[in-house]
Amino acid sequence: MEAVKRWRSDWRYPTTLLCIYGFFSTVKPLEPFIIPYLTGPDKNLTTEQVNNQIFPVWTYSYLAVLVPVFLLTDWLRYKPVVVFQCVSLFITTAMLLWMESVPAMQAMQFFYGVVTASEVAYFSYIYSVVDVKRYRKATSYCRSIQLLGYTVGSVLGQLLVSFNLMSYNNILVFTLVLTAIALLTSCLLPMPQQSMFFHQGTKRHSNEKVEKRGKTEDEARNGLDEKEHKAEDLEESVGADNCSKVLLQVWRDFRQCYASRQLLYWSVWWAMATCGYNQTVNYVQVLWEHAQPSQNFSIYNGGVEAVSNLLGAATAYGIGFTEVRWEQWGELALGGFSGLGAASLFLMTFIGNIWVCYAGYVIFKCLYMLLITIAMYQIAADLSMERYALVFGANNFGALALQTIITSVVVDSRGLGLGIIPQFTIYASYFSVIAVVFSLRGVFTIWRAQRSSKESTFPDKNEPPDSDEHRL
Repeated sequence: MEAVKRWRSDWRYPTTLLCIYGFFSTVKPLEPFIIPYLTGPDKNLTTEQVNNQIFPVWTYSYLAVLVPVFLLTDWLRYKPVVVFQCVSLFITTAMLLWMESVPAMQAMQFFYGVVTASEVAYFSYIYSVVDVKRYRKATSYCRSIQLLGYTVGSVLGQLLVSFNLMSYNNILVFTLVLTAIALLTSCLLPMPQQSMFFHQGTKRHSNEKVEKRGKTEDEARNGLDEKEHKAEDLEESVGADNCSKVLLQVWRDFRQCYASRQLLYWSVWWAMATCGYNQTVNYVQVLWEHAQPSQNFSIYNGGVEAVSNLLGAATAYGIGFTEVRWEQWGELALGGFSGLGAASLFLMTFIGNIWVCYAGYVIFKCLYMLLITIAMYQIAADLSMERYALVFGANNFGALALQTIITSVVVDSRGLGLGIIPQFTIYASYFSVIAVVFSLRGVFTIWRAQRSSKESTFPDKNEPPDSDEHRL
């Protein structure tokens, strides 16, 4: 019993449970075949209805509920929102299985937007229960296990469809069972004792943050006293149901978090790249259908998703064991790898070969998973205070704001309603802009670091000689 108690108090216990939840909630065998399912005899929808009327609802709902979900995440201390995410996923799958028509599928997309908006609770939870020195490994574990779940789901879907072992509807029933397992696991997660705004307590990471930033003892003591006073003031305001003070505190912490230039640059990349990634993944199956109109290559969609997720999981996991000075080389890596992603999208768009589309998608997805894992760790490690949910939620909100603009103008039938080839031309150009901006910024950062290193190694020759040397 003593060993069990020690294990439950260790960081591995909540990390293991969260990884189990992340795995079962991401095993979705039907996802690689969602376009054939919606446009087939089961739902009998057209490609235009799916592309221009149904899928855009996800973007709008995601943006609409992200801020309320973020506030609930902090107020409820993460775990209830993780459970709520799983319940919403169950509802989404059930609606996809039993409901038809365009309005019904639009409602299904709304609930799926709630699921993705609740994703902020998944990573914020783990950062609230582990020490800062475990951030990199915890992030790589949680991210890679999600990708492993997507991989298993894609492989399973490929096998079930290729060998006609289950119909699409039976696959959805099986997915409901897996989601129920995830729901049970989420209920077993230990409840965090504090949150960022509504339930502030002792700052567990204060000493580590102080040591990391090289503060003096006096500065650390003053900083801790100031945080304690803020916590006391905030508790009084919450007790008086004065939410305006809480929102004011959110704004102050927001400004303090983004005062770090490095964190700001990583967050800008996060928002821009996540926007482009979401658009690509949401509509890539439509591009695949366009690339093979006369042959039924859609039966390979599951295998392609499996390969991309498996390689993405491997790269995300490997980041936990790399030692690179990302503060110096990170921005150049963001620009260079984003450029490779843009090249992959251009090839997918203009070559017109399904196998090139598949290969380009695998490369693009692996590059994004590599970079987003690095970004998550760098941002978590560089925060000036424990405001993980705030920063992650703000970054996702920025991504969703950009994505909403692109969707409403480019995709939505009430906007331009462009076809799939013009859409992907825009997405590839979008990543090209990201690549140019961050490559230039990365080159400047490296040049500045090298110049500072030279100046510290070789002092200015114009400085007057030391007085003792002058006398000699």
